[in-house]
Amino acid sequence: MMWIVGADALGGALARLQGGAPARLAATQLEHVAWAGLHAYDVIFPLFIFLMGVAIPFSLDRLIAAGGHREALGRITRRTLLLYLLGLFYYGGLATAPDQIRLLGVLQRIALCYGAASLLYLYLRPRGLAAVLAGLLVGYWALLTFVPVPGFGPGDFAEGHNLTNWIDAHYLPLRQWDGDHDPEGILSTLPAIATCLLGVFAGRRLRNPACSDRVRVGLLMLTGVVLLAAGYAWGLQFPLIKKIWTSSFVLVTGGWSMLLLGGFYLVADVWKIRAWAQPFAWVGSNALVIYLVSNIVDFNQLSARFTGGAVAGALDALWPGLGGLILALVSIGLCFALCRFLYQRKIFLRL
Repeated sequence: MMWIVGADALGGALARLQGGAPARLAATQLEHVAWAGLHAYDVIFPLFIFLMGVAIPFSLDRLIAAGGHREALGRITRRTLLLYLLGLFYYGGLATAPDQIRLLGVLQRIALCYGAASLLYLYLRPRGLAAVLAGLLVGYWALLTFVPVPGFGPGDFAEGHNLTNWIDAHYLPLRQWDGDHDPEGILSTLPAIATCLLGVFAGRRLRNPACSDRVRVGLLMLTGVVLLAAGYAWGLQFPLIKKIWTSSFVLVTGGWSMLLLGGFYLVADVWKIRAWAQPFAWVGSNALVIYLVSNIVDFNQLSARFTGGAVAGALDALWPGLGGLILALVSIGLCFALCRFLYQRKIFLRL
């Protein structure tokens, strides 16, 4: 969430900072790839969906134990619907003209992935989940590789030429984010569900009482390496493209997610080094709140009241671009401060 609400400003500030090759590299990694390829910023959204999948076994197992499948089903339905409606609110709500309503966006994708993965977890055994995961990835690849797109034929993954974009252009009503297609469109939601299912399997591994902490870390790391190798190999034919969430993109971002989860689990749960993580606990406890608030409150403008004007000019005089970097960092700090305020007063948004 820290990167979601602050990476745009930080990336832009680093791009303007005269910090040599390291600053330019960091700035590049904090912006999305235009189409095919992968930057660090492209991993953030799938990592969020992956971690949502990790949480599913923890939350649903408790619900099933307490109230059975019926209560769990009710909670899944309510959360999915509320998340979807919050997505409509995020992209303008009732203030938006009817033809500008975005039916599929980031929160809507989170809602659909959560709902689908939760229902699958509720009613399928691990082998069934694995079969669905493989079917989503292979099926999506087959559709985009072999189904001809009018005017372009089969197997063309360029923007506007592929089946995913064509379906959005013809069957997704109202507003599309990229003109006549959407990066959170209809068909690409299917492989995004697969990303969530990868998280579900990681969550099951963490909950397995038969495994020691070190075994859990080792399996997560090993799985991450295997997914990376498979994803990059698949990417030679089916490129890594976030905007259509290709199957190779699922495997590569899933691999990075596994490695990150394993690394942080090792530090926080095995080595018990946790003090550094407290600010991130503030943000993680109210992730939905800070995401919605960042859409309503411009933290950059608020930060400029403290670090803009003469202050920014003085900082830029010391080092060209430093003023913008400090403004971006203060903006992120304000987000942390709000989350800390809510955390200390035990104010949490629960769906």
